[in-house]
Amino acid sequence: MAEKVPNGRCVVAVDGPSGSGKSTVSRRLAGAIDARYLDTGAMYRAVTWAVLRFGIDPQDADRIGKVVGEIDLEIGVDPQAPSVRADGVAVDQEIRGPEVTAAVSAVAAVPAVRHLMVARQREIIAAAGRIVVEGRDIGAVVAPDADLKVYLTASADARARRRSAEYAADVTATAADLARRDTFDSSRAASPLRQADDAVVLDTTELGIDEVVARLLELLRDTDGGTA
Repeated sequence: MAEKVPNGRCVVAVDGPSGSGKSTVSRRLAGAIDARYLDTGAMYRAVTWAVLRFGIDPQDADRIGKVVGEIDLEIGVDPQAPSVRADGVAVDQEIRGPEVTAAVSAVAAVPAVRHLMVARQREIIAAAGRIVVEGRDIGAVVAPDADLKVYLTASADARARRRSAEYAADVTATAADLARRDTFDSSRAASPLRQADDAVVLDTTELGIDEVVARLLELLRDTDGGTA
């Protein structure tokens, strides 16, 4: 049976850097409270995939800004089977590839891309009613009025180990890539990675997925006096 959440409608914002456990935790939490699930990072990855497909340089902000509005994105919000389609093509696997991963920070930093994606994300949140949203600027920018804002973090070593295991990659190379993305995402002008002032910070370095989800459920029970 799904957990009850305050007032029926509930928006949970889960932010944090790569490898902090956002995706698995968010999907598990969404399933536990019978909510929808939105991976905003997948949206930026899908745009990046389309940009590369058009043959556009990820550093060419002007060209990206001109074509981003022409990209047709379909985002599935079922936590059991999230899906992403770009221009009619299922790209769930493609957007996790090395070419997209290397380019996504640059594409996501283009103001026109962020403006369009944030607007789309807010539409999805408004329509869902009950939803867990993960990303890098959800609590601070996309959904500042979320019922619960969480910022997940973990040590650099733990994040690198998790991500390298997920993609069967070299740990040292993965750590270097994560450091590069952290610096880029935190310093960009448009909606940088940052913790919302009222977010609950949870270090997942020594915690298992079930422990993190249990902690978030406890926080939700306490939200506005709600009970589970």
